Amino acid sequence: MRIASLVPSATEMLFALGLGDRVVAVTHECDYPPAAGALPHVTRSVIPAGLTAAEIDQAVRSRVARGEALYELDVPRLTAAAPDLVATQAVCEVCAVSYDDVVAVAARLPSRPLVVSLHSATLDDVLSDVTHLAEVGGVPEAGAARVGDARRRLEGVRRAVAGAERPRVVALEWLAPPMVGGHWVPEMVRIAGGTDVLGQPGARSRTVSWDEVRAARPEVVVVMPCGYDAGAARREAEAHSSTLGALRATTIYAVDASSYFSRPGPRLVAGVELLAGLFHPGRALALRGQAMAEAASAVPAASPASQG
Repeated sequence: MRIASLVPSATEMLFALGLGDRVVAVTHECDYPPAAGALPHVTRSVIPAGLTAAEIDQAVRSRVARGEALYELDVPRLTAAAPDLVATQAVCEVCAVSYDDVVAVAARLPSRPLVVSLHSATLDDVLSDVTHLAEVGGVPEAGAARVGDARRRLEGVRRAVAGAERPRVVALEWLAPPMVGGHWVPEMVRIAGGTDVLGQPGARSRTVSWDEVRAARPEVVVVMPCGYDAGAARREAEAHSSTLGALRATTIYAVDASSYFSRPGPRLVAGVELLAGLFHPGRALALRGQAMAEAASAVPAASPASQG
């Protein structure tokens, strides 16, 4: 079976299931595991590189309002890959090539591939997608093993933080304008021993005002800009240090969103472990030491009094 993955989370799932040697094409954003980055890229973004967060937001909103795509599919390269299976998603219109476009293109390919769409809005959905992809890929045992391991790790986090005082948490998926994380993020916060005071489990991420964030009285703010790694997230947080400082949170963290929060794949479990380590550092957890240091960092915020 030859597989084309048109969403990074599906690529991670396929490799985790031992199907990496069958993947023949991926997106321009597929960078994990590293071997995936060497495969032919069959997508590209139409948003110019080098824009600020605010400029990216404006460009995305403008194109979506006009009904224009954010990604382009390289049909000749996809045709040359001759996939039997195409994995895509229909959850977020700004995260991947349009599902309808994928279906239309797949119907014209000589290889006549089966199109599998992932529909993750919660952690359980993610695990169900792992099971489904494993079944379609012919490795149901691998799917059961991966899901079983994920559930054991999540239960381990629940036990580790049981009885601990839960901090009030705001997870910010974007800063210009501010957006609170939805879908699986509030659930991740809850399992990790926090209380997400603005996000709704399973619901879409939403734009809010800084006044609304401040009124929620967060004790912990987690800056997780969609698609940003740890370094980029920290730089974005530092650029908004005065605004974040005005929230009067006890702690502000910048995290590797691309690896552990933005993509509904296997590493969301590590994201839960990461959050638990931030909220309850004294508890025994699986993610610690160097891995923790590389994935998250505390961000000093400018004092509210220093604002102009």
